This record gives sequence, structure tokens and C-alpha cells, in this order.
Amino acid sequence: MGHVFADIALSNPRQPELEPIMVNALVDTGAISLCIPEHIKVQLALEEVEKREITVADGSRLKVSYVGPIQVRFGNRSSFVGALVLGDQVLFGAIPMEDMDLVINPLRRTITVNPESPNYAHNLVK
Repeated sequence: MGHVFADIALSNPRQPELEPIMVNALVDTGAISLCIPEHIKVQLALEEVEKREITVADGSRLKVSYVGPIQVRFGNRSSFVGALVLGDQVLFGAIPMEDMDLVINPLRRTITVNPESPNYAHNLVK
């Protein structure tokens, strides 16, 4: 399928006077969380909540900062999540995508709001 990227807005809901940051994020449904580079954490003045241990693709383990809350916006959807601080680009994982009811269009290599619920995010709760 190739790589999928999405333009998303990131902001700090605790400091609404700060401008949101628009980023072109790598969409990765194999990743659980939102991951941001250190410079995004600094620009949004995000506070570290705790340290978390993660396992990366090569199997090595790292301790990284977990920050938040972060408001993520795409189209007419938004979500409040925490983020792991690592890497050099924003990685858009499954939790915020599911929360905002976004779907991947593999042919166009894009994400869109779920066409079955275009006006409001739909979540399954049982």
C-alpha cells in the first residue's frame, strides 16, 4: 500500500493562546499512540506526565516522555490524547484515529472521516 500521510492540527488545550501546529503526520495503524518529536513538545509547551517504556521496531526498549493533553484535529473531528515523545516526525497511531472515526483509503493513500458517519464520530461501546 505504501506510506499514508495526513495533515493534522496539534494544540495544547491548557494553553489556548498558543497557535495550533499543522503537521504532515505518518499514519500508522500498527502504532497505538500519537508520537511527536521533541520540538513539537517544546512549541506547544506540553508537560511531561510520566516516563513510559516502549519497544521499537528493532526490538530495543527505550524510556521516553509521555506528554499531554494534546488536541488533535482532522477535518470535522477532534480528539484529546497523550503522546510519546520520540523520533523526528509525527506518527499518527490507532488510538486517535479510532477516537475520531477515521478510515484509510488505501487507493489514494489518504485518510478520511468515516463515510458511514460523516457528521459525527461514531464509537462502538458495548
